[in-house]
Amino acid sequence: MRTEARRLLAVADQHLPVPVSRYVLFTGLVVGLTAIDLASKQFVFSSLGWPGKSEWEWRAGDWVRFQLQTNVNFGALWGLGQGFSGLFALFSVVAVVGVLYFLFVLKHARSMWLTVALAGVLSGALGNLYDRLGWHGLIDPRDGSPVYGVRDFLDFQFFGTFNWAIFNYADSFLVIGSIMLVIHSFREEQKSATSAITENPNSVAAIP
Repeated sequence: MRTEARRLLAVADQHLPVPVSRYVLFTGLVVGLTAIDLASKQFVFSSLGWPGKSEWEWRAGDWVRFQLQTNVNFGALWGLGQGFSGLFALFSVVAVVGVLYFLFVLKHARSMWLTVALAGVLSGALGNLYDRLGWHGLIDPRDGSPVYGVRDFLDFQFFGTFNWAIFNYADSFLVIGSIMLVIHSFREEQKSATSAITENPNSVAAIP
C-alpha cells in the first residue's frame, strides 16, 4: 500500500509545473555568471595582451602562488584535446540544449539544487562557446587569422613546483556545477536506499 502511494505521488509530481521563480533564478544566474566570465576575459586580455603576465603576484609562502597570465586554449579543460575546438563547440551546443530540456521539459527545475547546478554548467558552456566561435575577436599575430580558442588567465602554482592548468571563470562554473550534480546523485541514491529499507525493514535482516 505504501509503495503504491509513493508511486502515485511520483506520477502526480511529474505533472506539476515548474515554478516561475525557478525560471527567474536560472535565467539570472546564467546571465550573471556568463557576464562575469566574458567581462573578466575582456578586461584581462585588454590589459595584458596575448600572451602576457601581470606585474604582480600573490603568494602564501611556498604553498601557493597566483598570477594573471593570458593564454588561449584550443582544447577542453586542463588543455585536453588540443586542436578540436570545433568539436568542443558542438558539444557545448548539445549541452545547452540538453540542460534546457532536462530542467524545463522534464521539469527537474523544481529542484533548487539542480537549477543552481545546471545554471553553473550552462554558464560555463556558454562562456567558453563564445570564445570557441571566435566572437572575442582575437587575431593570431603570426598570420592575422581569427583565433578560435578559449581565453584563460587564472594561473596557480602549488608547493613551489606544481603548475595548475591555466583556467577561467567559465571553467570554474562548469566544475562547481558538475560537483553539485555528483553530490545530488549520491543524495538521491541514499534517499532511495533509505526508502527501500523503510518499506521493507526485513530486507536488512537478510543481509549476511
